[in-house]
Amino acid sequence: MALRIKAHWHDEDAERSIDEIGSAIAFNAWRIAKEKAINLHGEDFIYEDDHQRFAVMIEYLIFQLALVDRIVTERLEIEGDHRRDLIMKSAKHMSKHVQDNMADIFGAGDYIQPFIAKLNQRGAEYSDFNFTDEGPTYPFMRHLGYEIQQVMGAGQENRWVIDQVMDKDGIDIYNQISCVVMGMFE
Repeated sequence: MALRIKAHWHDEDAERSIDEIGSAIAFNAWRIAKEKAINLHGEDFIYEDDHQRFAVMIEYLIFQLALVDRIVTERLEIEGDHRRDLIMKSAKHMSKHVQDNMADIFGAGDYIQPFIAKLNQRGAEYSDFNFTDEGPTYPFMRHLGYEIQQVMGAGQENRWVIDQVMDKDGIDIYNQISCVVMGMFE
């Protein structure tokens, strides 16, 4: 069953704050990341435990935030403080989803700081990759696949996860999050 994303506002005439838009982007990004993590399992890739599953979801979230940054900058031509505020608000709301969901599974703890640290690390890495009119370039997608393969391990059962992520899931994620972002600004 296909994931239904919420790419439009119910009241299209109402003006939205950057925080509201960031919250909507983060909500959809979380749902997309969760669905793609479940999809990997459905494609017979093996998770050792829930920590590994969440690590994959976090990689998907970070990838999406990098895409959001490129989409708003290059397609919507939002720059400067507005762009920075949107990315910061989206990251803040993503971190709340990470905190709430990890606390539900693993118990009390600070899950935000490790997420932000990884977000900053990966953000610097993704900034080196190009984005075209068609979307993220091959190296951009390969980096996502590589990071997920590192999380899942290169054992026999997960040997081809990089191909699944690059050829299918990464493209689906780009199409879904692009639809969300463009819909938030219509």
